Amino acid sequence: MTNLNPKIIFIGTGQFAVPILEKLINSDYKIITVITAPDKPAGRKQEITPPPIKQIAIKYNLSVSQPEKISNFESQIADLFPDLIITADYSQIIPKNILDIPKLGCLNLHPSLLPKYRGPSPIQTAILKGEELTGITIMLMDEKMDHGPIIVQEQIPIDNNDNCQTLEEKLSEKTSNLLIKTLPQYVQSKIKPISQDHNKATYTKIFTRQDGQIDWKQNAKQIERMIRAFYPWPGTWAIFNEKRVKILKAKAVNQQDKAAIKTKKGYLLLELVQPAGKKPMTGQEFARGYL
Repeated sequence: MTNLNPKIIFIGTGQFAVPILEKLINSDYKIITVITAPDKPAGRKQEITPPPIKQIAIKYNLSVSQPEKISNFESQIADLFPDLIITADYSQIIPKNILDIPKLGCLNLHPSLLPKYRGPSPIQTAILKGEELTGITIMLMDEKMDHGPIIVQEQIPIDNNDNCQTLEEKLSEKTSNLLIKTLPQYVQSKIKPISQDHNKATYTKIFTRQDGQIDWKQNAKQIERMIRAFYPWPGTWAIFNEKRVKILKAKAVNQQDKAAIKTKKGYLLLELVQPAGKKPMTGQEFARGYL
């Protein structure tokens, strides 16, 4: 008889994974341990901070491990005899010797419609490219990045006002619900994984703060998408009067305005900005004092 409540190891780090883990816990799935990234410095004061998933695990009294390299953690995982591993928002490649441990395999929850936008920044890239649709993929992992066969997918529209943060929240919620709906069928082998078309694969990159510098030779629409895609990380910024200014919110417009910057095509109307060392202010306030 199939065990409808498998022993699960959950592997994840960032905010995208938090609602997913909580949904599993609140749906009475048996989470035998949580694996996440080590604590690291964060914020302006660079205080050592636990990753979001560790905070949730502690909240629900789950055991937590934080290996520097998961490839060195094989024996500890094997000793737990997991039936299933579920990963979301985890930055390390999980090697084949670990993927082979659970009898039900390892599921990865990826916020794009694979094989499109494999890699570390699918949400940011979808906004940056001006996509109108994105989605989520639950896939059976193999040793290559986002390469394994697809269990299920679901689309979601990208709203014109979505930034990376709001779209991530929508995708995470949808992923949580789809996983809970899909798991019983998967556990009972009622779903046949379908291979990806690897010829259609596209890839994303890790963005850095430098990627957030605005090039005013771009079109206003492109810059607006960049601001939405890079909020809150890595953020977008420009130099005004030799001072660095974060652009938190802006929109492309066709007409000139005191708080609008001319671009290659159209104007970028500044709505919310933050000069270095200052609090956020409206574009109009900024225009009066800085432009």
